[in-house]
Amino acid sequence: MLTGHPKGLYRLFFIEMWERLAFYTMVGILLLYTIDSETGGLGLSRVVGNEIYGLYLAFVYFTPYLGGLVADRFLGYRRSVLIGGLFFALGFVLMSIYGSVTFVSGLVCLCIGNGFFKPNISVMVGNLYAANDPKRDAGFNIFYMGINIGAFIANFLAAIARNWYGWPAVFLAAAGGMVIGVAILLASWKVLEPADRRGARAAGDASFGQIFLFILLPAFVAGAIGYFAAKEFLPEDSPMRPAVVGFLVGILPIVAFFWRLGSKATDEERPGLRALFPVYLAGATFFMVLHLNGSAMTSWALDKTDRQVAVMPATFERDALPSYYGNAADQTPRPNRANLLAVESAELANMYGQQRMSDEALATLTADLPSDVRVEEIPSDSESLTAEQQAWNERAVDIYDDVSIAETTDAHGHTTITVTTEIGAEALKRVAFVRDVAGAGTVPQFVVAMPDYETMYAGNPPELPPGEYLQVANPELFQSLNALFVIGFTPLVVMFFSWLVNRGKDFSTARKIFTGLLLTTASLLLMALAGVVGDNGAVKVSYWWLVGFYAIVTIGELCLSPMALSLITKLSPARFVGLTMGGWFLATAFGNNFSGFFGGLESQMEPTSFFLLLAGVAGTVTAIIGVLLPRLDAAIKKYGA
Repeated sequence: MLTGHPKGLYRLFFIEMWERLAFYTMVGILLLYTIDSETGGLGLSRVVGNEIYGLYLAFVYFTPYLGGLVADRFLGYRRSVLIGGLFFALGFVLMSIYGSVTFVSGLVCLCIGNGFFKPNISVMVGNLYAANDPKRDAGFNIFYMGINIGAFIANFLAAIARNWYGWPAVFLAAAGGMVIGVAILLASWKVLEPADRRGARAAGDASFGQIFLFILLPAFVAGAIGYFAAKEFLPEDSPMRPAVVGFLVGILPIVAFFWRLGSKATDEERPGLRALFPVYLAGATFFMVLHLNGSAMTSWALDKTDRQVAVMPATFERDALPSYYGNAADQTPRPNRANLLAVESAELANMYGQQRMSDEALATLTADLPSDVRVEEIPSDSESLTAEQQAWNERAVDIYDDVSIAETTDAHGHTTITVTTEIGAEALKRVAFVRDVAGAGTVPQFVVAMPDYETMYAGNPPELPPGEYLQVANPELFQSLNALFVIGFTPLVVMFFSWLVNRGKDFSTARKIFTGLLLTTASLLLMALAGVVGDNGAVKVSYWWLVGFYAIVTIGELCLSPMALSLITKLSPARFVGLTMGGWFLATAFGNNFSGFFGGLESQMEPTSFFLLLAGVAGTVTAIIGVLLPRLDAAIKKYGA
């Protein structure tokens, strides 16, 4: 499997590995960052956080459509990958700076960066091989392992960065990984020259201006109409958000373009292009499920999973804060009551948790402090802090001249309080609330709303010693299971399919894709069973349910995703390969948008019903692909794929 490949393959392997490390760092923590209201996150609602996640993933996979087009027509693949890498690095740096403008600008840069980077590096891998090279599938499997090594490391890097230094450090670490990938690309520039070949354009091919006028502009107009129509007519409690509707409507003109592309192709090209549509459908469905990893599955890990992992190194664990105990077992030890400062005002608790408290609110809180609690100002020079002040600093809050508070309530009565500061506002000071505890010294306080405090200690559960917290694994770490299983299972899957070939078994690429969808459906049925075991979220369940889900869906991924990438490069005419690879990522964008939609829906449905709904969707698409298998196999044989 590992020998006999062009030497450029392993250069692309490492470039992609570092880029995917950066990318999956964002996938792992984006929802957590947007909804976090305990450790300095944005404090947005689950529905809005999932909407941001879904739209980000949708556009980050929509832009490869444009990136593939630009690479095909103008820049070539190496230059496009370089530009993409630079935009990626810039986007992460912007996101490390708190503020709505930098947050949105950073996401836009990441979408642009992925548009230039992702489709074109995959095309470069295909370009290293001749059309009928039997090593091509193995090459894509090796390349896919590079993707998943980066994805595996990403969440551990994110956990270390945010556990030690906070949210901004996560984004800066991702930027550093992207810079390494760009450096490898520049050092390999000459070696990768053979991978930069482009097919000749035919006389009747549409110009870039025509594509803008007849595809992109209609898509923009349709998307705008869909957005404003949904904003006007959708009921407020609808799970379908206007931005999601706008994206889905806007994508229709592009789908129509791909259909016309097959109609206008030559007789020789048309069967291959038409055969790509069921491949795109399979990809959209699969990635809708897989990219629940950053939405619904991360919410499951955060809220419904017992994250006490005995073998987890302390580096990847964090304190279990009040939100962890909403459905924790009675025997799960709580932090000592002396660790917590309970307040009646939910606004004060949220200002503390989001690390943005006004000077006026500080004065209000200080006036009502218990006699054994006081306020300590933390010096701005971190190097001068004593050991005691460093411990206090972990529970300290930044104080601003003024903050803005927005309160929203969803259709189920859940209230979200979001605290923001003006763009560029600097903190006046940083303070900690500390309590003098007999026999334990001075204990820094975590400010919590009284209802949450009462829920934590209902039934008089066991408590830890003062100053201590239960240690639980970061929820984003469970996303690394997918990448770990890809790395571990890839050789086994490749050997299994080789064994079938040697025994004369007919197991075509199309049948591998069909098998991948079957396994995807099975993984969702497993999670529906987990919902039953957990009494639909009333109690936390073992993390082994997540292990099982990721194991099954990963085997499905290995049957589907690398095979689909390889199949696209085989069925596409050389002059369209960048464009059709962009079409694959367009289909992925479609599925990813639904990942965010279903992620928001997950917070409003019982887990069992939620996963059964998804299993029904995936099972329906699986049946469609099963019916189309003979037609797909015929196209594959026609092109020697």
